[in-house]
Amino acid sequence: MNGLSTILIVVGLFLLGGIYSFAKQQMPKGVIVLLSIGAAMCLAAGVLRLDVWS
Repeated sequence: MNGLSTILIVVGLFLLGGIYSFAKQQMPKGVIVLLSIGAAMCLAAGVLRLDVWS
């Protein structure tokens, strides 16, 4: 299941890049908040699924 953790972490980092880009473009705050929540959930799920933490 390490592949799934890697995918979740990569998706979370991709969303973080989107947050940075949207913040620079002055996008609506709601979009940035939703992306932040999604990125946090993906990163947390990816890290918790890693065998290092179990």
